[in-house]
Amino acid sequence: MTGFASVQHSLQPPVPPESMSGAMPPSARLGMDIRSVNSRFLDLSLKLPEDLRHLEPALRELLTRQLKRGKVEIRAYMERSQSDDWQAPSVAALQKLAALQSKVQDWLPQARELSVADVLRMGQGSQQTTAVEDGVWLDLATQALAAMRQAREREGERLCTMLRGHIAQLEQLAAQAAPLVPQLVEQQRQRFLDRWKDAMALADGGTLPEAAQDRALSEATAFAIRIDVAEEVTRLQSHLQEIADLLGKGGEIGKRLD
Repeated sequence: MTGFASVQHSLQPPVPPESMSGAMPPSARLGMDIRSVNSRFLDLSLKLPEDLRHLEPALRELLTRQLKRGKVEIRAYMERSQSDDWQAPSVAALQKLAALQSKVQDWLPQARELSVADVLRMGQGSQQTTAVEDGVWLDLATQALAAMRQAREREGERLCTMLRGHIAQLEQLAAQAAPLVPQLVEQQRQRFLDRWKDAMALADGGTLPEAAQDRALSEATAFAIRIDVAEEVTRLQSHLQEIADLLGKGGEIGKRLD
């Protein structure tokens, strides 16, 4: 069963009290994509940023608890906004940076001085790190998984409708064929018997007519058994009923249908 779902979450960190410029820290958009294609077994593929690798065991447990089969891929990502609204650092911020630079150079005389770009970047506060709790990512994964399962259920309903239509057509054809089977078998028996009589009439005597008749009937019966499709029609009807019963029960029935 195939399926896809994508869930996003916007994150706006609060302005830290120690922000040097008073500027808003950059917002971030968290995303969790999950897709599934048909497979006889459960095959998981997790594409996570390096700083989320520690969540892999928890994500695998979440997936294996709710999925039984399918080739499933899950991808997590974070997109940070890039603000062009650069704020001029305050005097206090510049004094703090100068003091920090002086202290570092006291210990590391070879350290280079801060550039204008360094001062502007540091004056904006910590823009490159947006802390996200693990629970937020796991909640996103749960939502994405639920959405994908709903998509798979909708696809399953469409497939069930299609299969029920095919079953109805096959049942109708089987019902039409069933009463014709005995008649067709008898016709084949008679045709075989006629051919056998013709062959015996052309043969050079030596075989009693009664024995020839019995042999002809025996051969005709054996031939009819070989072409008898009544059993196959019954088997087809039984299989169609079994498929209909499985569709009625619902759930994960792929392996049983196989």
